[in-house]
Amino acid sequence: MGLEMFTSSETLIIGTLLLVALGILGWGFYRARPFGRLGILAWLQSVVLMTPWLLFFGLFAAGIYINIVGVLFLVVVSAGLYIFLGRQLRSAGQEAILRQRATERLAADSLQAENTPQPVVAELQIEVLPIPEEDLNAIKSIFGIDTFFATETIPYQQGAIFKGNLRGEPEEVHNRLSASLKVRLGDKYRLFLVENTDGKPVVIVLPSSNDPQPSMLPQKVFAGILAVATIGTSFETAGLLLNFDLFANPERFTEALPIGAGILTILVAHEIGHWLLARRHQVRLSWPFFLPAVQIGSFGTITRFESLLPNRKVLFDISLAGPAFGGIVSLLMLVVGLLLSHPGSLFQLPNQFFQSSILVGSLARVVLGSALQSPLVSIHPLVVIGWLGLVITAINLMPAGQLDGGRIVQAIYGRKTAGRATLATLILLGIVALANTLALYWAFVILFLQRDLERPSLNEITEPDDARAALGLLALFLMITTLLPLTPGLAGRLGIGS
Repeated sequence: MGLEMFTSSETLIIGTLLLVALGILGWGFYRARPFGRLGILAWLQSVVLMTPWLLFFGLFAAGIYINIVGVLFLVVVSAGLYIFLGRQLRSAGQEAILRQRATERLAADSLQAENTPQPVVAELQIEVLPIPEEDLNAIKSIFGIDTFFATETIPYQQGAIFKGNLRGEPEEVHNRLSASLKVRLGDKYRLFLVENTDGKPVVIVLPSSNDPQPSMLPQKVFAGILAVATIGTSFETAGLLLNFDLFANPERFTEALPIGAGILTILVAHEIGHWLLARRHQVRLSWPFFLPAVQIGSFGTITRFESLLPNRKVLFDISLAGPAFGGIVSLLMLVVGLLLSHPGSLFQLPNQFFQSSILVGSLARVVLGSALQSPLVSIHPLVVIGWLGLVITAINLMPAGQLDGGRIVQAIYGRKTAGRATLATLILLGIVALANTLALYWAFVILFLQRDLERPSLNEITEPDDARAALGLLALFLMITTLLPLTPGLAGRLGIGS
């Protein structure tokens, strides 16, 4: 079964997706070339990370099926190449850092030799700064020609903006300035290194009283109520999957216990991922506010940061960790459930169900084979639990606002792109809502609760490395393949359905 058996519209879709994938890889190579060997190695890491999935889905769309052993082989080879390239990248990066520091040192010595008498900060004569003069002088003293050469001071909220020229690598400069500020004024102020509206780096100093505040008791109580409600909806979902209403038949709780516990395991794994990475980076998180849902147990959680983030890399790590933990647990449950499925398994689903997700349908086709052509397909309960977990993970990976996916996009591409992605997601959900009420629900959740972007990091200029960018793209790609259904015609030609 090849492409010649597809309709012209389906061939066009497959061809378009292939061109888009090649275009993304080509665009990545174009961006990587100016950075020399470092850029090419980082680009190759992205390629080896994406190739197994692109190859799998590409061959699958062409009617060529790779069994589970072949899939695992592709993933293992990809992981091995990724680790090897990572070692090469770190080695090349150390050399580049040494060359950069030597160049910066020479430039600083040259500037000192010129000994041009310039004021560190040119103060405005009219506007009065909200920072006390003694503190302002202490803040000015942290700047220098080898870090940030300040030329102008502008009042901003309860602090000030310092315009000037960045003299060095942003992360190192921010660390040095922050350390100097803490030595002089303790924890009284916070120093932000961000881009101005003209794209140039500026330093913003604000009092620490503006830091995010910890959750109050009423908020924690509300979070606890939502957690209890989510436990209830998870077990109610399990009962509905078993064709009974648990709320009306509480004596059948033990029947719903395994599936309900499986759903809760995925939700807890998601939160553990966030918590572990937040603890590693010494970032405080609020209690998770679960979103109970009878349809799938829960739509995930809303969790806010209760401390400032040091940089965009930390924002990425914490945001990705939750979907990664929950997604891996869900995927393992799904695959193990497919392997354990056999005639006489607990659930019998119409084969059309496997057309509702490209990822789930393709994995089921690889493991179950021709069994998907039967009107009813017998599956193990783990398949259902893993499937629900993947849907919950994918929903939270939508690139909008303060959802995990929105935070990932903000961390990789910046606030401007994240804002555009949020708007595009809302428009797409509005269109999909014409045929699916669940999309309408999420459009309202994002619009009223999650549409705002995450507040800037202390160092907003330093971008995550290309390895993190590749992981983010992979997460968004798996989100799309989980939520996007197969067309009936394509599913039929792939052997999914009668």
